[in-house]
Amino acid sequence: MKFSEHIYEKLQPVWRKNHAHPFVREMGGGTLDPEKFRFYMVQDYLYLIDYSKLFAIGAIKANRVEDMEKFSALLHSTMNEEMALHRQYAERFGISSEELEQAEPSPITLAYTHYMLYSAQNGTLADLVAALLPCMWSYWEIGKELSEIPGAIDHELYGDWIKMYSSEEFGSLAKWCIDLLDKTAKGKSPDELLKLEKIFLNTTRYEHMFWEMAYNQEMWHHDD
Repeated sequence: MKFSEHIYEKLQPVWRKNHAHPFVREMGGGTLDPEKFRFYMVQDYLYLIDYSKLFAIGAIKANRVEDMEKFSALLHSTMNEEMALHRQYAERFGISSEELEQAEPSPITLAYTHYMLYSAQNGTLADLVAALLPCMWSYWEIGKELSEIPGAIDHELYGDWIKMYSSEEFGSLAKWCIDLLDKTAKGKSPDELLKLEKIFLNTTRYEHMFWEMAYNQEMWHHDD
């Protein structure tokens, strides 16, 4: 069994919590409060700025030219396609480019992105892939799952999000990252594999916390 298959099976109880989250379910059903989605879009825009840096670090850590090229393509795709979708949504919600650029990250956004960057900068290429993969893999799965709900892909607000993450293009990027995790995990000791599993588990947990934060529009609880 491939390492990715092993952790995917082992972590299903945690993994499925993301699919079952009210934010995700209500987005698929078209009943999500637009204000919650607006909050999510701003926070996810900030998240993607740091997420993009992981691909830049990946290009540095990669030993093979083709992997460097792919990380470069992922960086370009995230900066120019995913973030473009967020800017389009910002226009629809009346969010100015100034508001988007000056927005403050929530505590969860900060914690999640800092954990990924810490794992990437201080670990191996495998650590980096384990850190960034749950977001990409779960978004692809969630996108495909929601796209099968009648009318979801044509929803005036949430349809574009579902189209992007259920697309073959996004899926091919996710599959490449899954394959890279398996390649970089080969030959690792049991302790090293356990470390990768822990990183993957933690970022899967952070995914759930991110949905929760967006659903409840959570910022700092007091102004210090």
